[in-house]
Amino acid sequence: MAEHEHHDHDARSILLRSLLRRVADDPFPSTTMLDMIEDLLRPDEVSMYVALLVRKIDSEVFPSIPMLQRLAALAE
Repeated sequence: MAEHEHHDHDARSILLRSLLRRVADDPFPSTTMLDMIEDLLRPDEVSMYVALLVRKIDSEVFPSIPMLQRLAALAE
């Protein structure tokens, strides 16, 4: 059982890292990718994700309202 749990953690971590890289590189990440990331995040990973979204918002003259709303929801 422990080996199965370890495999799941690895798959989750690999997918999460891949999605985070894509979001970091994409000026307009899809809501589907953002939703998947949020489903995969563990509580200790939320601050890293918030920092990524804040960097994206800070780089825009007119930040996306849905992105701001997403950040606000994460802050609750």
